Amino acid sequence: MLRDTWVLFRHGVGVTLRQKVGIIFGAIQPLLFLVLFGPIFTTFGTWETLVPGLIIQLGLMSMGLAGFGIVFEKRSGVLERMRVTPASRLALLLGRVLNNAVTLILQTLLLLAVAFAFGLRAPALGLATGFVLVVVLGLSLAALSYAVALTMNEQLFAPVMSTAVIPLILLSGSFLPMSMAPGWLDALSHLSPFRYVVEALRDLFHGHYLTGTVGAGVAVTVVLAVVSLIIGTRVFNRENA
Repeated sequence: MLRDTWVLFRHGVGVTLRQKVGIIFGAIQPLLFLVLFGPIFTTFGTWETLVPGLIIQLGLMSMGLAGFGIVFEKRSGVLERMRVTPASRLALLLGRVLNNAVTLILQTLLLLAVAFAFGLRAPALGLATGFVLVVVLGLSLAALSYAVALTMNEQLFAPVMSTAVIPLILLSGSFLPMSMAPGWLDALSHLSPFRYVVEALRDLFHGHYLTGTVGAGVAVTVVLAVVSLIIGTRVFNRENA
């Protein structure tokens, strides 16, 4: 399984790195918010509050739509050909998901580089811990995206996922902390797991590590990762049986 995962991952990374423009364009929307909205936000907030929200927005947009790749593979017959190989079904998922994680890492580094140029001053430990949290979250989102893409009508995947991602971004408090929202909206946002991750990142970027907020964010991320990988693996096993 490890060998099969490595082979698929290496192939996917090679393709990804040849598409540098695609990596940049995938991060365009958060970068635009950083450049055009950031200077306004910092008149009443800080970069350490805004940037974590933009990173989660990047993860939701980039990894939430990762299933597009499997849609094209299914349509072109690539997935069908893989079904007849002895490759581990879990490897078929992990190889793709790890490749998506590389894309997210590169896009996040690009976003952080621009943010530091604008004035972000987060501590190294907070950045490193938050980075790990974001990568694990990205793996979860990519696995779920693949599962949805394989169980849904190909033509419905794009509109359904796009419609789902936007409210998740807004309810996560990626633009403004949800504590600033009306009571009913603040209460509703607690149903979104991404709110807890955003708030954990903000604590980490402010140099606060051993807090209940960070603990909640880590717990939600781990649970989401386990559930997503289980769902993704089961769907791959069923589709490739």
